[in-house]
Amino acid sequence: MLTFEGAPKKPTNLTLNTRVLEMAREMGMNISQTVDELLAAEVQRRYWERWNEDNKQAIAEYNARIASEDLPLAKYRTF
Repeated sequence: MLTFEGAPKKPTNLTLNTRVLEMAREMGMNISQTVDELLAAEVQRRYWERWNEDNKQAIAEYNARIASEDLPLAKYRTF
């Protein structure tokens, strides 16, 4: 699991749509916090997308093995 909590903050310059920025400020939104949360979510999404792509072959091989051999200890299942 990726976690970004507790990491230090760094000032950054962004170029944002003026109208969107004005409306967000009118709504009392914390721009830095909102962008930070949305960017963290997108980084996490892309990380796992890449991880799945990088491990696609291993996952397919594992699933094929389970399909042919069944799960280890499956005979002890009660469900």
